[in-house]
Amino acid sequence: RHWPDRPTIVGGLDHEAGGSWLGINDYGVVAGVSNRTSALGPAKNKRTRGELVLEALEHADAKIAAEALSRIDGRSYRPFNMLIADNRDAYWLANRDDQNFSLVAVHAIPSGISMLTSHDLNDETSPRIRTFLPRFSKSSEPDPDANEWSEWKELLACRFHAKNDDPTEAMNIVTDFGFGTSSRSLIALPALAKRNKLPIWNFASGYPSCGDYWPISLEPESASKQSTV
Repeated sequence: RHWPDRPTIVGGLDHEAGGSWLGINDYGVVAGVSNRTSALGPAKNKRTRGELVLEALEHADAKIAAEALSRIDGRSYRPFNMLIADNRDAYWLANRDDQNFSLVAVHAIPSGISMLTSHDLNDETSPRIRTFLPRFSKSSEPDPDANEWSEWKELLACRFHAKNDDPTEAMNIVTDFGFGTSSRSLIALPALAKRNKLPIWNFASGYPSCGDYWPISLEPESASKQSTV
């Protein structure tokens, strides 16, 4: 909980710009943002995309959060893809490099396995999606309550890429020019029938082949304080 003015948010802190690339709030809303193709890094004349995650997590419902962010002026930011989800709905938001269209496009994510990279959702022109979406689709479904994610962990650690593809199209990106996978997360939201159950967030820093995941505490701050009194 890095933001004193936003005590309901848990997420990774961007030490340079103050925002986040991935987070969850006490209401069970998850939000994450990434760059689109050819839009890596900040720009002096643009707002930081990390503030969008914090903005989304100000809301207690994914649908309302997606609607709110659909009304921002996308031209104020570099192109991005964004995920907003709770245990009822999931949305993909796309801010494309289009100076003639200021609104952010919002798309409902269908049930089942989906992948999002710097391309569109499930877009097989993305080599990573083309290679790994079928593998995730064929893998065994995780059992978060039993901490069973083994097949997904193996896929996240995979450095394979097709012969004609760049190494940056692997799931686990390792290069010699300073670009690569720096962390990974496994997040599970409880079903509607399990209202009193907390979400699960397992996090690992570094390359997926280095070290294991550890659980992030998602206990609401108020409950945590009461338990120590």
